[in-house]
Amino acid sequence: MAAFGPGPVLDCATAEEEVVSAIVVGSLTLVCTFVGALLGMHIKGMLPPAHVTKESQDVVRLGMGLVATMTALLLGLVTASAKSTFDSQDAVVRSSAANILALDRLLAAYGPETEKARDDLRQVVAYRLETTWPASPRTRPNQGGFQLVRSAESIQTEILGLTPATDAQRWYKSQALGVAQEVLKSRWRILSTAEGSVPAAFLIVLLFWLMATFTSFGLFSPRNGTVIVVFFIAALSVAAAVFLILELNQPLDGLVKVSADPLRYALENLGK
Repeated sequence: MAAFGPGPVLDCATAEEEVVSAIVVGSLTLVCTFVGALLGMHIKGMLPPAHVTKESQDVVRLGMGLVATMTALLLGLVTASAKSTFDSQDAVVRSSAANILALDRLLAAYGPETEKARDDLRQVVAYRLETTWPASPRTRPNQGGFQLVRSAESIQTEILGLTPATDAQRWYKSQALGVAQEVLKSRWRILSTAEGSVPAAFLIVLLFWLMATFTSFGLFSPRNGTVIVVFFIAALSVAAAVFLILELNQPLDGLVKVSADPLRYALENLGK
């Protein structure tokens, strides 16, 4: 979804699906890790004495220490990738807002002939805010959405159709075309990263390693309430981290979104 220019329309059902997906994966992580720890505690009571000697514990801890290290590295890479996607989208939205305001000012300076193009620009920005950052989670785009999307591309055509009468108007026209092109390019930059950058395979491997690590924790742990509570808190913390990674990986969906304040500010100042 972009602030300017055509693109796929995001409705509230899609956004809700992304939220549910992140919650489901986070909950699955919580269940798998906590159950893994409890499973390890249960298996401990079934093992022969020779399997729970200090030497056996040292070997298990050494092997799972390697897995835990790889898990930490993978978790760090996935978090960095998701955060990079989020920051990239945020930067593009801010840049788009600044360029939209600059385009409006250039068209205003050109003269009254650009009034229609400025009005179309205002409508497109308002529509993008409505569809990407609705005031209510249940808000849906209005029926005129597709016409507004088409008018976004027509803004550049309208600028091309201007007939400058002075050197100043020729300069404003050339500058407006350049800025409009930059805004349209930002649309593709947003769409190219709209689906995120964290592969599903990374999450599957991460979940497997986390479960294996927690199982090893429970394998040689005493059975008491304090240990179980600690395991639950640790599993909940890891699940929250996975949930936040998925939220950051979808910058325009879910509970953690790129801020719409730059575009709202731009919309408030368009036409002034």
